[in-house]
Amino acid sequence: MPQAKRTSEYDVVIEQDEDGIYIAHVPELPGCHTQGDSLEEVMENVSEAIALYLEHAKGRIENPLKFVGVRRVRSPEKAGA
Repeated sequence: MPQAKRTSEYDVVIEQDEDGIYIAHVPELPGCHTQGDSLEEVMENVSEAIALYLEHAKGRIENPLKFVGVRRVRSPEKAGA
């Protein structure tokens, strides 16, 4: 009987740059990042990037980072800014 593939879930942070390109990175997998012209494309690309990252790492990921969350912090504006 074929063995079922194991799946894992990872948090993905997506940002959009000044040119409209979407950039995604996976905080739990340092160095795992990609980009795309649309949200759909960047999500496809990040799924592939995660698979390639894990294939290359082959169990060598020691203590992956645990994504905790994102917080907005207020900062006072500097005078003259």
